[in-house]
Amino acid sequence: MTTTSTSASPAAAGLPQQIHTQVERAIQRGLKGLDYLGSPAPAVGTTPKTVLHRRGTLTLQHYHPTAAEVYRMPILIVMATSNKAFMLDLAPGRSLIEFLLGRGYDVYVMDWNAPSKRESGLRLEDYTLDFIPDCLRRVQQHAGVDDVTLIGYCMGGVLSTIYAALHADGPVKNLVGLATPIDFSKIGFKDVMDRRYFDVDKLVDSVGLIPPKFIETGFELLRPAGRMANAVRLWDNMWNDEYVQSYRLMERWGAETLPMAGEYFRQLTKELFWKNGLCESTLSVGGRPVRLDAIRASLLSVVAAHDHLVPPECARPLVDRIGSSDKQELVLPGGHVSLVAGPNAVKRLWPRLDQWLESRST
Repeated sequence: MTTTSTSASPAAAGLPQQIHTQVERAIQRGLKGLDYLGSPAPAVGTTPKTVLHRRGTLTLQHYHPTAAEVYRMPILIVMATSNKAFMLDLAPGRSLIEFLLGRGYDVYVMDWNAPSKRESGLRLEDYTLDFIPDCLRRVQQHAGVDDVTLIGYCMGGVLSTIYAALHADGPVKNLVGLATPIDFSKIGFKDVMDRRYFDVDKLVDSVGLIPPKFIETGFELLRPAGRMANAVRLWDNMWNDEYVQSYRLMERWGAETLPMAGEYFRQLTKELFWKNGLCESTLSVGGRPVRLDAIRASLLSVVAAHDHLVPPECARPLVDRIGSSDKQELVLPGGHVSLVAGPNAVKRLWPRLDQWLESRST
């Protein structure tokens, strides 16, 4: 009589371990979920810095150099007025600013505070003909140099680009736009801002300052299921400390969205969203035409391939329209935020940005 022995398949043999892993993760989700609810928000923006100047909504910060040798040409970073700069300095090892300092760059940042009621009348003129030029002069004086690299993220890139177009003979030798919208007919917000349904005059005249909730709701309308999907992913990864830390850092940045000056918002809506003035060369600031072909600074335009807010077709005209002979477009995988912050940015954007700056910062 022949006896046939049977043994568990490799898949079946691995099943108890899979079950054990899932049970352990479920237990960790419960325990760590309680910690998540009861613990304070993580510290952000911890890279040492000095406030050089503060005026109302504006703060100019200088980050302490860390490299033994520092490039002579400093960097001035311009953030969007609705966002805090700590997105570029989330935590040690997750900070673009920390990375740039380590690579030998002298870094200054135009950070923003919530504008007061009396600042609700700020306009493009104030940002591009006053705040940016004033900060550039202070950077030149503090660093003891003439030439500066100007880096703008998102709407900070728009402000930087407008400044460069209006000051072709100014101190900006290098201009870097990170996810910078130019063709506003292609921007993700275009349907939310449709002039047929959106009464911007009524909104601005009623509130003065555009509340953060309005801005946040606009983002959420682009991805209606985004908040729920993020919550599900968070719970599914609650056992993973690294994932939770990254989530909390970005959650804090999103929660600290700043209000916008009403007149500035009105101007952006009418001149950029409705008239597409930057791309169509119809925009005037302070009575002066803003022409991209007037810009002569070396340009790097970094585009996120999967950006739902500033899609590639929205950002690409910057390279096409600019008058510089030294210009480059860099398209990288990632979204609007992951382009500059997070583990993928560390591997993709940061080294490529350093490579471009290196030969243009002496």
